[in-house]
Amino acid sequence: MEKFKLVAPCLLGVEGLVAQELRDMGAQDVEAQNGHVLFDGTPQMLVRANLCSRFSERILVQMGTFSARTFDELFEGVKALPWEQWIGKDDSFPVRGHSLSSQLHSIPNCQKIIKKAIVERLKHKYHVKWFAESQCLYQVQFLIMKDQATIMLDTSGLGLHKRGYRKNAAEAPIKETLAAALAALSRVRTDANFYDPCCGSGTILIEAAMYAMHMAPGLQRHFSAQQWPQIPERLWQQERDRARDLVLRDATFMGYGSDIDGAAVDLTKDNARKAGV
Repeated sequence: MEKFKLVAPCLLGVEGLVAQELRDMGAQDVEAQNGHVLFDGTPQMLVRANLCSRFSERILVQMGTFSARTFDELFEGVKALPWEQWIGKDDSFPVRGHSLSSQLHSIPNCQKIIKKAIVERLKHKYHVKWFAESQCLYQVQFLIMKDQATIMLDTSGLGLHKRGYRKNAAEAPIKETLAAALAALSRVRTDANFYDPCCGSGTILIEAAMYAMHMAPGLQRHFSAQQWPQIPERLWQQERDRARDLVLRDATFMGYGSDIDGAAVDLTKDNARKAGV
């Protein structure tokens, strides 16, 4: 498969952290923009970014970007994209997205137009009139901002903040990606003593420990693209093995937490155990 463009949406203010971690992973042509980071993609980089990105909200394949001031422009722009390179004739491709400061502001109408355009493209390519949509999930995402449409495929499934260790949480838990950003900005070292006096469910402590130990945050979870035939299973296994090899098992990091709620402390211990820290 030829190179493609990947997009890593992120919380506002952490674009620099996302860009640097992607460069550290070996990503090329990394470009930080407001609320997301663009970078060159390969199947290997798609897998690595999903497994190892601490600060990204998800990893998307950018199918294309074009001006869309009318529904006709939206339809033709979407139809011109090479959907058959990704979506098979039996695959599922639901559509969701957002529109901001644009003439096309009705989300349901945009969803219908994008879906119809993809169907028309695939009908012509596969010579079928009806799609069962019973196989792999290819979640189509769109963003129309200031009349500029960006069409993407979601490779992650659940947001990347869903690490897999926090099945239960205290009241108003912090997002894992934000907690990881706080740890990075605190310059947590492998030999740090880290204290959270109001630890809640332990998210900041756990993310700091994972950061100090160089532990990839996605090792315990599943991703949508694991079912895609374009991404070989061997790549997922290779990248998981690579990530495990990078973990600093001899790190002397120590994390300490306390909370006025004893149940929260117990929850922190349980979540830390699940996270492997």
